[in-house]
Amino acid sequence: MKGIRHRNASFLLPARVLLLSFLVTLSMTVAPLAIVFATVMASAPSVASAAVKVPSGNHYASQPSVPGASLRRTRATGSSFEAKYEKIRDLIASDTRLRGKIAASARAYGIAPIHIVGALVGEHTYNVDAYDRLQSYYVKAISYTSNNFRFSHDGESVDAFIKRPELANCEGLDGSWAKWSCREAVWTEKFRGRRVGGQTFPNNRFSAVFFQPFFAGQTFGLGQLNPLTALKLTDRVNRVSGHRKLDHNRAVEVYEAILDPDITLDYMAAAIQQAIEAYRLIAGFDISGNPGLTATLYNVGQPDVRARALARENRRRAANGQSRRYPRENYYGWLVNNKLDELSVFF
Repeated sequence: MKGIRHRNASFLLPARVLLLSFLVTLSMTVAPLAIVFATVMASAPSVASAAVKVPSGNHYASQPSVPGASLRRTRATGSSFEAKYEKIRDLIASDTRLRGKIAASARAYGIAPIHIVGALVGEHTYNVDAYDRLQSYYVKAISYTSNNFRFSHDGESVDAFIKRPELANCEGLDGSWAKWSCREAVWTEKFRGRRVGGQTFPNNRFSAVFFQPFFAGQTFGLGQLNPLTALKLTDRVNRVSGHRKLDHNRAVEVYEAILDPDITLDYMAAAIQQAIEAYRLIAGFDISGNPGLTATLYNVGQPDVRARALARENRRRAANGQSRRYPRENYYGWLVNNKLDELSVFF
């Protein structure tokens, strides 16, 4: 395995800011706030203690299996993963304007540019082909956002859905990440694949059911973001980059944000920063030196949920006298780490 040449200092925040961020992240639960606070204090690693640095490189000696859907999609286009990888790699290598935008977004969010590069490479290798020029993404943005549409399912707008009594506890939470994460959790627990009030809901992700008006499973733009992820991150991006806050009632503006390269790179950086934060605060791991792990979390989403699961597992392991389990890359992140010698030269 080749080691990762990570050239930037890890993302650091004052302890008080970290603790506040942690409280907001964990507040997605629908339990009363007193229970939320007790859960935080019981499960959080000590803010004063240093997070365990995750070493560079891959945990797995060979690449984990690539999902069948990705294989079928790539074969259907007559392409290959290697060809798609080379296309996005070459776009980054040849476009100085794109590299400048990546560097600026990374700097604003306190992460190394290689994390954004890794997410771009993973998305365009395993999900969609990259365009040959950055300008093509601007053209695509115009074609989508000239439409008139809304976020809804079976005639019910997402605005009406989140006002259902089952989601009432989410309204009192602070911040877009906490509120939308709570709504997503309630959907999974109480609506997904269930019959509620005489209506049967699809056994599918919240983002796929309510936030994909063109067809389910589709992500968009240079960063291949889905609208729910953008809505979760909008407060962070507004605070750091000054972009207008997104509103689920203005679906076109959400798509403008995730399709416009001038904005979507900031959302990518925010998503990566959120993942690094979650793993440091909740699971006690510093993953800022492992772009394969941040790429994995960019791919699978819900970093706070996954960090909590890892923290629970490691508490059980500690109680049984076992060594801690480190975060591990998936197939997508494995490629990023494996290609770091090529990708690191861009910055």
